[in-house]
Amino acid sequence: MELMNKLNSPTMYLICGSIIAFIAAVCVVFLVRAYRTGISMGMDKAKLNRVIVSSASFTVLPAVAILLGVIALSGSLGIPWPWLRLSVIGALHYETQVASAAAEAEGMSSLSAAEMTAGSFTTICLLMSICIIWGPLLCVLLNKRYSNRLKSTGANENKTGGGFGDRAVTGMFIGLVSAYIGRYVGELVSGNGKFSFRGDPLPLIVAAVAALVMAGLMWIKDKKEVEWIESFSLCGSMLIAMAAAIILAPLV
Repeated sequence: MELMNKLNSPTMYLICGSIIAFIAAVCVVFLVRAYRTGISMGMDKAKLNRVIVSSASFTVLPAVAILLGVIALSGSLGIPWPWLRLSVIGALHYETQVASAAAEAEGMSSLSAAEMTAGSFTTICLLMSICIIWGPLLCVLLNKRYSNRLKSTGANENKTGGGFGDRAVTGMFIGLVSAYIGRYVGELVSGNGKFSFRGDPLPLIVAAVAALVMAGLMWIKDKKEVEWIESFSLCGSMLIAMAAAIILAPLV
């Protein structure tokens, strides 16, 4: 518990809070500049104000997913570090999976405060940071060239249903999900290829519930033309899946 006291110390709050405050200030600067640019282009102030209010409103519920991630990770990594990660650049599915993988590589049975050491925490933080740094870095180095290419090929991609970037992201996402699901399937399969149910089937059940909820929400969006529901689909599927995990855990 001494380590957890250090991870939740005022120094950690000061370091992480300062970075978050800087990012928040940058967001405000871009908001002001975008608003002024819209006015200079002749856009109606009332419409701009409605866009700001609606955008702020629609970020509240999806942000609950981020809060859930902070709560989930705070028990083992303290509050300041998950708060920093999920406030600035991290994604919930990424942070939890990478932190768990790093913990296993450190020889921990799970991502828990009881087994956490200073060395383990350092390794986890380093891996969480390095694995996701390439997106911003590549944007700094290549974004201008990529943007120019999008402008020149945008019309063709719209005609063909999207370019290589769209297909690559879809393929990588499917591969990522398959790897996660495959791990839990592997725990249930014995060496002779028959299901032995040695592992815990609950993760697969929860994943199925989340997928069904997401599919239902997307069906409502497409068939009923309820566009705003897409902003709440991730959070809604997560919350319902978590509720299902709590209800089904004693039964599985």
